[in-house]
Amino acid sequence: MGYVDVAGVGHVLPDGRELFADVSFRVGEGAKVALVGPNGAGKTTLLKMVAGDLPVATGAIARAGGLGVMRQFIGMIGDDTTLGDLALTLAAPALAAAGARLAGAEAALHAAELRGKYSTAAGRSQLAYADALAAWGEAGGYEAEVLFDTVSTIVLELPWEATRDRPVRTLSGGQQKRFALELLLRGGDEVLLLDEPDNFLDVPGKRWLEQRLRESAKSVLYVSHDRELLAQTADRVVAVEGGSAWVHPGGFADWHAARVARHDRLEEQRRRWDEEHQKLRDLMLMYKQKAAYNDGLASRYQAAKTRLRKFEEAGPPPLPPKEQDIRMRLAGGRTGKRAVICEQLALDDLTFPFDLEIWYGDRVAVLGANGTGKSHFLRLLARGGTDPDPANGPVDAGAALAPVAHEGVARLGARVRPGHFSQTHDRPELADRTLVEILWRGDEHRAGMDRHAAMAVLSRYELARQGDQRFGSLSGGQQARFLVLLLELSGATLLLLDEPTDNLDLASAEALEAGLAAFAGTVVAVTHDRWFTRSFDRFLLFRGDNEVVETPEPVWDVG
Repeated sequence: MGYVDVAGVGHVLPDGRELFADVSFRVGEGAKVALVGPNGAGKTTLLKMVAGDLPVATGAIARAGGLGVMRQFIGMIGDDTTLGDLALTLAAPALAAAGARLAGAEAALHAAELRGKYSTAAGRSQLAYADALAAWGEAGGYEAEVLFDTVSTIVLELPWEATRDRPVRTLSGGQQKRFALELLLRGGDEVLLLDEPDNFLDVPGKRWLEQRLRESAKSVLYVSHDRELLAQTADRVVAVEGGSAWVHPGGFADWHAARVARHDRLEEQRRRWDEEHQKLRDLMLMYKQKAAYNDGLASRYQAAKTRLRKFEEAGPPPLPPKEQDIRMRLAGGRTGKRAVICEQLALDDLTFPFDLEIWYGDRVAVLGANGTGKSHFLRLLARGGTDPDPANGPVDAGAALAPVAHEGVARLGARVRPGHFSQTHDRPELADRTLVEILWRGDEHRAGMDRHAAMAVLSRYELARQGDQRFGSLSGGQQARFLVLLLELSGATLLLLDEPTDNLDLASAEALEAGLAAFAGTVVAVTHDRWFTRSFDRFLLFRGDNEVVETPEPVWDVG
């Protein structure tokens, strides 16, 4: 069995700011330990340090057992990575290296044979390929292929031979996550590090994950913002906040009460320290004044001074972490009574024709299993519908949205300007620009603003400290907050939100809910967040049988 020991660990950011210090906790054999805390507090950084992706400059981390790692942005892979490539990134280093060597040898052999079947180069390539095959077998490659085939059959209902070269971008985010989780949970590693494993999973998928974590004998350290999953799975909670971390020995159900009690205790300790500090200071000043007229009191003055100095050198107890104060001011604007009209709309190979009217001010939650067409539907509306009106052009959609194959009609009402939030945060045009630079320069959708105004709006989103940080280097939650800010500044009157709470911490999700409640416009959101869904008044269900229907209440388990 495996374990993880973290002792006195600290991390300093490249700009010299201390992210956290003196973090200590243990993940014992078979334990399920959740890392919680505000976006940007250092949860992902801590996981990277445990995984060995980042050096440990302060403190020490000890591990025992094989280590399996699922990083935060699985589910957002949009390049030419194949499923075989993804499987190897989740494998042990020796197996991954053998797999990369085998892939290179296969490519070289194919290229050499194209040049000439009986050439010297072809002969060398054949020998290299034979050596790579032998190394693959010695590293456990053939056993791994059995596991890959099992997982491919479970997740995609196809054998590994048929899926290994498939681009990962052709899978939904939920399929990518499910594939990775099945590999790790069925694999031989005793310790798993999972960064937001529930993101992109539909509700049945989240329930499956909850059950698998409870049943697994593996030691698991994971980050999640899904309160239901945390309550169902966490044996212990490590809260990363206020520049350090503390451990709650119980589950998530009573973590919040423990946090409140801890903050009260810290405030009381600080109040007592301040009182004692003032007493020692007053005593020192009193002896200083009297010693000026009475040499016999000089020793008492020196003793009081020494006592005060030692007290101050020991330092005060920490204050409770500052609570986040995120204020999203989503304005919107008045539009025609009918915001969205769908007439016999059918998404190719995804839905049967359906009719739908969404009225100004509606809050529509789009529900259903992964792969049923929900994100395609949002993307179609974000493009302006089936016959876009230039006057109702999309705002702040980032890179051009891919076309959506469909039949029928989807059109937007008068003065409806859609703003799209992508589940994958796919904004390559922002990746290498700082937040201040993005706000300062503006674009065709937003006027620019000076640095002072940019910092003011970033402060409302608790992003002022990240103002000079590149968008691509932000945590997933910080990126999500900034993308909501861009929607706020865009003038959108129809918000099309694809899993907006996936990466948001609790305070940010609550701020988003408050912002949407005050938004003078229409909201259509794809979500698998059971808590977030409670704030909506209409529920559009994409069923597994290709039907699209409205339901009076949220429905999760649909075949």
